[in-house]
Amino acid sequence: MKAVILLLVVLLVVGLIFGSMFVSRRNQMAIKRESVNAAWAQVDVVLQRRADLIPNLVQTVKGYAVQEQTVFGDIAAARAALIGAKTPSDKIAANGQLDSALSRLLVIVENYPQLKSNENFMRLQDELAGTENRIAVERRRYNDTVQDYNTYISLFPNSVIAGMAGFARNDAYFKTEEGARQAPKVNFDFNKPAPAPAPSQQPAPAHP
Repeated sequence: MKAVILLLVVLLVVGLIFGSMFVSRRNQMAIKRESVNAAWAQVDVVLQRRADLIPNLVQTVKGYAVQEQTVFGDIAAARAALIGAKTPSDKIAANGQLDSALSRLLVIVENYPQLKSNENFMRLQDELAGTENRIAVERRRYNDTVQDYNTYISLFPNSVIAGMAGFARNDAYFKTEEGARQAPKVNFDFNKPAPAPAPSQQPAPAHP
């Protein structure tokens, strides 16, 4: 009889220890998952801010480069995909398409230096540059938060508790292919001095 009571006590203590650990680590997982959601919310805000700026920027550029309809159409399609995306993974994919289309627009802009006299364009340029910098900051913070969450739920015994409590790995990272830029480089510096002409290559006259 004593052995049965002792066994029950041991089982009760083990259960209390496991239950306490389960609750503690589950709560920590919930906190980390909410941190991921909060970090994503910040990313979403700055992505929306850029999406709001792009139509005015495109409209201004059209006044000087109306023939570039392919790029304008790609930007419109990528922007619509970003706005219509419902999940972080879909928005990240759409943002990559928008990055690519926007970069092509910025290359086109460099061929129209007369845009520097357009005050509206210069204002939009400054706002877009600031937004791109903010996107870079927020998405790096988001990636770090996701990595912290994924690492935590992958460690033993957290992995067991995560499976029991329904915490799954989050693979919605911002990924950059090797050699690719992380964000469009917004630089409309039309005031750089022209390079000095190369020295003449004609041979010096021969002395008599």
